[in-house]
Amino acid sequence: MWFFEITLDKQRLLCIFTFLFEMSIILETQSIGKRFGTYTALDHVSLQIPTGSIFGLLGPNGAGKTTLIRIINQIITPDTGMVLLDGSPLKPADVSQIGYMPEERGLYKSMKVGEQCVYLAQLKGMPKKEAESELKKWFVKWEIEGWWNKKIQELSKGMAQKVQFIVTVLHKPKLLILDEPFSGFDPVNAALIRDEILRLNQEGTSILFSTHRMETVEDLCDHIALIHQSKALLQGPVDEIKRAFRKHTYTVEIEPDSTSFNAEIQQRFSAKPTHFKSLNQGEQWEIHLGNHSVKETLHWLNAQGTVSHFSEKMPSIHDIFIQTVTQKPSI
Repeated sequence: MWFFEITLDKQRLLCIFTFLFEMSIILETQSIGKRFGTYTALDHVSLQIPTGSIFGLLGPNGAGKTTLIRIINQIITPDTGMVLLDGSPLKPADVSQIGYMPEERGLYKSMKVGEQCVYLAQLKGMPKKEAESELKKWFVKWEIEGWWNKKIQELSKGMAQKVQFIVTVLHKPKLLILDEPFSGFDPVNAALIRDEILRLNQEGTSILFSTHRMETVEDLCDHIALIHQSKALLQGPVDEIKRAFRKHTYTVEIEPDSTSFNAEIQQRFSAKPTHFKSLNQGEQWEIHLGNHSVKETLHWLNAQGTVSHFSEKMPSIHDIFIQTVTQKPSI
């Protein structure tokens, strides 16, 4: 069963959504704990990453995201808990099924690009000839054939980032882990990497990435988890999480027929004036439906004048992030 939990407000509210169907899970962390001296980096963190998903791992600096990613990549070991890949405990040989691009890129600056890419591919289990063949396809695709004999130190940061991405995905991992994947890219190359992430996902690659860019999460992720102060506070499908945080607030634009409209809408819906981009000339309001249905509300609004806009104000991932990490802990 897939589940997630969300703390919604200052009271001790815990909403648990349990799906009535089995979902394939490619990666699961079971009660992962990690301490460094007296500092707790992870406190019994349990996550489930569905097969074929694009899963965003969110959290403020120091929340424990990088520690968890390093544990998944077997760079460090947990003090407690277990990591499962496709339902089986993670083992050293699983490195061939995982691609990892760290935030602090790890290329050897004095090595030539082609030589280094082949070497790193071999570490992932690829035969040399296969690695060279696949690399050449990527280099042609991205029009970077002239980089083969250049040293990494001769490349710009963005160029080196592209090489790092190619190395990460070259062995066609079933699970791709990206830590701040768009860091260092200009808008053109960021769009290029975004398109590649979507293509790989469409071809069956499950993707886990950590990022501070909430607009990226909105654009790419179908599932998220939020870690704060070493604990997983929130996880699940993005659409379900947004439904849990919705406030039944709508934005309205209307050209009212009567001068009494402003007083009536404020009394009926606790409405307040707002502003959003529009090509129309109507008055703009933010209303809270309360006990009123959408159908009833629209019927009333249409009776008051010409409605040119009516849309639910859904919470953004940014709003949810801020609300979750800034609320006071329950006692």
